[in-house]
Amino acid sequence: MDQLLQHALNALILGGTYALLGIGLTLIFGIMRVVNFTHGELYAFGAYMMYMWVMLIGANFVVSIALAMALGVLLGAGIEILLLRRLRGADIDTTMLVMIGAWIAMQNTEQLVWTGVAKSIDSPFPPAPLVMGGVSVSWTRLFVFVVAVALIAATWLLIQKTRLGKAMRATFQDRESAALMGVRIDRVHTATFAIGSGLAAAAGALLGPVFVVYPTIGDLASLKAFAIVILGGLGSIPGATIGGFILAFMEELGAGYVSSGYRDAMGFLLIIVILLVKPTGLFARKERIG
Repeated sequence: MDQLLQHALNALILGGTYALLGIGLTLIFGIMRVVNFTHGELYAFGAYMMYMWVMLIGANFVVSIALAMALGVLLGAGIEILLLRRLRGADIDTTMLVMIGAWIAMQNTEQLVWTGVAKSIDSPFPPAPLVMGGVSVSWTRLFVFVVAVALIAATWLLIQKTRLGKAMRATFQDRESAALMGVRIDRVHTATFAIGSGLAAAAGALLGPVFVVYPTIGDLASLKAFAIVILGGLGSIPGATIGGFILAFMEELGAGYVSSGYRDAMGFLLIIVILLVKPTGLFARKERIG
């Protein structure tokens, strides 16, 4: 029982960052109808920015997370303005090819700048874990979970309670009608891509100190983000949140009770089964209303 509780606790903590990845991607797809192949590289960008601020510059750990997320927001805004805005109205094949090209360019740039050597990020928290009965958790992972949950809540409040969020939901429902009502679609798209990119960078900044950072770290993160979005239902923010936790639980249970080599495979096997039963995902709606 203690082992099961330990795996459940690990999955709960990891699920928060997975949810951040999924929410960022589903926002971009739901509002912009863009398949963002650079999402994993934005995750890697956040991890490398965390390494730069903490290990090279010596900035405060918490401040470094905020700076990494802010830089991810700026990079996302730049990608939308320089690439996607010029492709507005282009067919999906063209947009996908451009985003794939941007993904490859970003990954090669990371390898050129940071080399292929894996890098670790020091944590300011004590190495001794927090022990609660028969389970334990490192202070770093606990901090990551708290920050991830706070970012998820902040994103929900932004979408539901702000003027920008109202414009995003209106664009999500009907882009043409929103434009007729005075919504600046270009600005909404830029804000959406920037927010989604910032969430991906935040996930990378949070998990960078937990694992190691290397140029291709974004590849698996991108696959997991797409899996989470498909699992939860395309365009569903609650679905992406729950999907992130489901994927984390399946990975932990697979690693603990089958084999650590099947850690990533278990989550994707579950997704295959779910899609065979419910092709639209668990939480997709007949009409997308944000």
